[in-house]
Amino acid sequence: AGAKDDTFNVLDLAEYTKNRPWWRKIFAPNSGSSAEKYNVATQLVIGGVTGWCTGFIFQKVGKLAATAVGGGFFLLQIANHTGYIKVDWNLVQRDVNKAKQQLKFHSSGNKIPPEVKSRADEVIIFLKKNVILTGGFAGGFLLGMAS
Repeated sequence: AGAKDDTFNVLDLAEYTKNRPWWRKIFAPNSGSSAEKYNVATQLVIGGVTGWCTGFIFQKVGKLAATAVGGGFFLLQIANHTGYIKVDWNLVQRDVNKAKQQLKFHSSGNKIPPEVKSRADEVIIFLKKNVILTGGFAGGFLLGMAS
């Protein structure tokens, strides 16, 4: 008369992982290091391909940004020379001096904020756990920048 009818739900982990997207399997918060999941060749290929893509895009965007900044500076110089723009050089000099004083004030302490230090520590731990993947990424990045 006093017996309980306890029911339990069974979770099939094989089916659960099949239904998860591939990026969740790779980049899950508790996924561990890539060395535990992939062999060396796979890590090098993943790191190299992502590094190459990143380097290639970085190179193209860098050229575009340099062209835009240089072209904008050139146009501003032409506008200044022709009289369309008047620059108050005294105001510029005052602002530059103010910025120098602030830089001296902030650099005198040489203390890194704790949130920056903790993020840097997390990055170092990740790099140490995933040395092969990181090496592949660095090599791919350099190849992407060169192509």
